[in-house]
Amino acid sequence: MTFSCHSRESGNPVLKCFLNVRLCGQVGKNETNGSYCMINITEKLSSHTVVPTTTLTLPFELRQKSRLHTQLDDGTDAGLFLERGTVLRDGDLLRAENGTVIAVRAAAEDVSTAHAHDNHLLARACYHLGNRHVPLQIGDGWVRYQHDHVLDDMLIQLGLHVKFERAAFEPESGAYGGHGHGHHHDHGHDHAH
Repeated sequence: MTFSCHSRESGNPVLKCFLNVRLCGQVGKNETNGSYCMINITEKLSSHTVVPTTTLTLPFELRQKSRLHTQLDDGTDAGLFLERGTVLRDGDLLRAENGTVIAVRAAAEDVSTAHAHDNHLLARACYHLGNRHVPLQIGDGWVRYQHDHVLDDMLIQLGLHVKFERAAFEPESGAYGGHGHGHHHDHGHDHAH
């Protein structure tokens, strides 16, 4: 079976279109006749009752993409074709057209983790980072964001201890469920008192 795809985001090398791709019957079954073999991942499973047979490890930046050419952890080439707006989380399960079930893993990436000695200081840090629209992962006494030395300096000046590290990054999905990136400030009521 062959297929062609068209990218609406032309110029992005990650979303290159692969023409005349022969889809694999099963993971790792590359044919020796010179054809290119790739699995087509089209479904995010809502149930975790199935057992994955392989994994896909990606940083947060790539887990936000619904169209992506990538490689599974076992080396199999894969095309990700999910519903637009899908954000993959560590532990999510995907299914390819050939039935392969893939577990998503959050890759270790360059992050800054800032620790606060009290909740008020942590809240101030989250406020200032959120005001800059920085994706945040919030834990007990700490906040994590993709490494940025300017943000590190800001939090140090606020009094937090900032540590650069390589760790999985799982930011909050947002107050509106993470559906879209726009802002909607009309809440149907007046903010004046």
